[in-house]
Amino acid sequence: MAMTLKETLTQLKALGDEKVRKHNKKNGAGDNQFGVKMGDIRKLAAKIKTNHKLAISLWDTGNSDAQFLAVLLLKPDNLSRDEMDRMVRSISFSHVADWLNSYVVKNHPDKEALRKTWMEEVAPWAARSGWSLTSERINKSPDGLDLPALLDRIESEMGKAAPEVQWTMNFCLAGIGIHFPKLRKRALAIGEKLGVYRDYPCSKGCTSPFAPIWINEMVRRQS
Repeated sequence: MAMTLKETLTQLKALGDEKVRKHNKKNGAGDNQFGVKMGDIRKLAAKIKTNHKLAISLWDTGNSDAQFLAVLLLKPDNLSRDEMDRMVRSISFSHVADWLNSYVVKNHPDKEALRKTWMEEVAPWAARSGWSLTSERINKSPDGLDLPALLDRIESEMGKAAPEVQWTMNFCLAGIGIHFPKLRKRALAIGEKLGVYRDYPCSKGCTSPFAPIWINEMVRRQS
C-alpha cells in the first residue's frame, strides 16, 4: 500500500537530527526542515520507490527534507515544461536546487528549451538552473554553443550576480577553461579579474572553486 503524505512526513520528522538542522541552516536552509541525513532520505526513497503523485505533494510542502525526498521519487517525463519551470522557481535552498538539477532537470525532455529560457532570466533560481544546464552542455555537448559570447556574459555579469547564480556561472567558466585550450587564457584572465571564490575555504585534498586554480588543476591532471 502506498504511503500517504502525512505518513511520509511523520517518518521524515522522526529521522530529524538537530546537528543536521543547524548545518542546513548555516548553509541557507530556512526553518521548514527536519534535518534528515542524506543517507536516511535515500533509504526512505528506496522503501517508497518511484511515486510521482506523492513526490509533487512532498515538494509543495516547501519542507527541505520533503523536497529532497520528492526529487528521488519524481518521474521527469511526467512533468510538463510549465511544471518543471514552476518547481525550479519555487526553490529556497541551494542544496535542494542542486539535487533537482542533477536528478530531474537534467533528465527532463524539454531541458534545452528550458535552458534557453532560464539563461535570459533575472530570477536567481531559474538562472542558476539555466547556467547549470549550460555547464552540462559545455562538458558533454558544446556544439552550437557560442563559447566566446558566454565568456563575455560571465565577465560582465558574474561579479555582480546573486550568489545562487554565481555558483553555476563559475562552473561554466571553469568548464570552458578546462575543455577548450584556445579559450583557456581568457577564462583564466576572467577568473583572476573577477576574483570570485578566491578566498573560498577548502578542506584538505579538495580543489578550490576559484576558477584559475580549478582550471589549472584539472588541466594538470589531464596531462
